[in-house]
Amino acid sequence: MRRSGKYKKSGIGCSGRLKQPKSAETRYMMTDNRGYSGEVPVLEVKNLSKQYRGFLLDKISFVLPKGYIMGYVGPNGAGKSTTLGLITQTRRAEEGEVLLDGKRYEEDPILYKEKIGYVSSICYFPPTMKVKDAALLLKQFYPTFSKDKFYHLIREWNLPENKKFSTFSTGMTVKLMFAAVLARKTRLLILDEATNGLDVLFREEILTLLQHYIEDGEHSVLFATHIIDDLEQIADYIVMVEDGRVLLQDTKEALTENYILIKGEETLLAREDIARYLLGVKRSAYGFSALIPSDNAALLPAGTVMEKPTISQMMSYLMKGHDKLGV
Repeated sequence: MRRSGKYKKSGIGCSGRLKQPKSAETRYMMTDNRGYSGEVPVLEVKNLSKQYRGFLLDKISFVLPKGYIMGYVGPNGAGKSTTLGLITQTRRAEEGEVLLDGKRYEEDPILYKEKIGYVSSICYFPPTMKVKDAALLLKQFYPTFSKDKFYHLIREWNLPENKKFSTFSTGMTVKLMFAAVLARKTRLLILDEATNGLDVLFREEILTLLQHYIEDGEHSVLFATHIIDDLEQIADYIVMVEDGRVLLQDTKEALTENYILIKGEETLLAREDIARYLLGVKRSAYGFSALIPSDNAALLPAGTVMEKPTISQMMSYLMKGHDKLGV
């Protein structure tokens, strides 16, 4: 079963600025004092950096413990795909390291690859292949691949077995990719916009499958997506990135508890004691809306509309007001 309460929730400082995100190592070490000494997380990312022309992935760090789903979110160009490429070893980091079950890729490349299941909307099989060809190829590369389970999923999802993959729609391709990874004994699923192009019913089925995947407390999911509704349903942790840096990270519950979405008259913006704490102010004909740290909500006058924000709303406001986050 999934465990809860393993990690302390990060708070808001008395200054109203979000505390600097702790390093992946520090955040995980904190749990050792709470009865989980020695447990190795499924995935640990430490200070990953990668330089491209015009873009720097800058010291990305986070920890994904066993039995949880982490949402990895940010706008296009934030560095999500670069991070996933460094984790799957299709790209090489210039600094930092990735540990899978406490081991680096260099220690056992075959086992490292075997433990990761990567799914995106792009088919990594040659377009002329058919289902039977994919089954043969998967068996050659992955010792734990189960042909029976693969065909069970193919038939359950009504995928054509005698058509070339070049004829598959986006939704069919994603189903094929899920069948390929779920037919193996992996430890970590990495989903790269994997629910894009899926109909609502199959998206719901995939979310249920992901919850079943982690329920034994030994498997985890790293889910990079623009469909924030999916994360609202199943994510335990959220990491937000922008311009190659981590804006903030915490449990989903802590993030939505640490902030309040407020709506009020524009005259409030003239009050320095309030305006200094507002994040991502959006003006309209009716006033303004913004996020404020929960610790500072007592400053608000009576009549101010206050709501618990969704993860999607938090992304919108925090990415606009990131200059006050202290990162």
